[in-house]
Amino acid sequence: MPADPSQPSAFDAHNPPSQELIADCVHCGFCLPTCPTYRLWGEEMDSPRGRIHLMQAGLERSPLTDRMVGHFDACLGCMACVTACPSGVQYDRLLEQTRAQVERNHQRSRAEKVLRTMIFNLFPYPGRLRKLRGPLRVSQRLRLDRAVRRTGVLDRLLPGLAAMERLTPTLGAAEELPDVVPAAGEQRAAVAMLTGCVQNVFFSEVNAATARVLAAEGCRVVIPSGQGCCGALSSHSGREPEAQRFAAETIATLDLDGVDAVVTNAAGCGSAMKDYGALFAPENDQTATDSAAVFAGRVRDLSELLVELGPVAERHPLSLKIAYHDACHLGHAQGVRDQPRQLLRAIPGVELVEIADAALCCGSAGVYNILQPQAAAELGDAKARAIAATGADLIVTANPGCLMQIAVALERRGTPMPMAHTAVVLDASIRGLPAESLLG
Repeated sequence: MPADPSQPSAFDAHNPPSQELIADCVHCGFCLPTCPTYRLWGEEMDSPRGRIHLMQAGLERSPLTDRMVGHFDACLGCMACVTACPSGVQYDRLLEQTRAQVERNHQRSRAEKVLRTMIFNLFPYPGRLRKLRGPLRVSQRLRLDRAVRRTGVLDRLLPGLAAMERLTPTLGAAEELPDVVPAAGEQRAAVAMLTGCVQNVFFSEVNAATARVLAAEGCRVVIPSGQGCCGALSSHSGREPEAQRFAAETIATLDLDGVDAVVTNAAGCGSAMKDYGALFAPENDQTATDSAAVFAGRVRDLSELLVELGPVAERHPLSLKIAYHDACHLGHAQGVRDQPRQLLRAIPGVELVEIADAALCCGSAGVYNILQPQAAAELGDAKARAIAATGADLIVTANPGCLMQIAVALERRGTPMPMAHTAVVLDASIRGLPAESLLG
């Protein structure tokens, strides 16, 4: 389609979807069966190749309509298509370029603006989230949350807020971490540890378990105070300047002398941090781009680092049948699939079982389950059915969003099951805790 100079362009001149990357797509269709939204709706424009077609149309001056934006918004960014693509199409890069254009050039409805403003003024800020812990714990203890849920008022009036309320995990006492956790025995490595936002505030036990496991395996763990968001939510949602600010702050906080690696235990955070080199436009700031790329090369998921080091701490038996769920931003975006399974299989007594259709997203996808609650619920229900069919005692995954999303889906289905982060299972085995400690 030739460009029509009379039409307003969908995209501005700053880093539009790359024509070179778009040209890599040969529209073969291998992505279709792997795409969650195509499987839900069977709509070509809600498939990766369909969205790439829309990106091309935008470059050819098709206007950025509500309908076009709706197809981009409906994408989970799960990257299953990247894994499946035989042509090596960098759909992840194209999607982030496009979403940044949407955020700059599309006028959203008032309701969308309010919800997105609330999300991005809350979740990336651990201090603000921490202020909610007390009221949320009181609400949970008094079962006020369940009472409000039964009325259905939030679902009818504010579905995004209702989704946020349902996803809140049961909150126990927060576990505080020191600035440094020394290695147990001979020091084999020194690492800086990202504590995260939601992970830090709602899953502090996961961070505590991560630090203990790293220390048990001979790591000196440096946990700088005052860390903030790594920028994952902002980057994956097209909020480019905000993501760059969070990334720069994270690099300044965690890029420490004498540290061999930067460790994260959250799939979405690891994916974003490993991609820092692409976040800064080199034509504007080559120094920042180079610095970010060097930092990104030091980032390791917990399971990656532990496998690289090899085990030294004794594993005590855990008699458990475990179903491991691949978080999309760990499996598809980072290619980290074997390492968590290797670590779990090394625990005496563990039987590891696979989940059918494991590559299909659970519907969490950062804040997707808040912005697109109906589609997310359908995907969550499908994942819950597949998990329940495994007959597992425990579900294990490595991302806070997946933990919350799957827990809600299983509860909705009437088949709640115990869930744990990989770090918590490893910690229980190393400390010799009983299997029941993971099933409570």
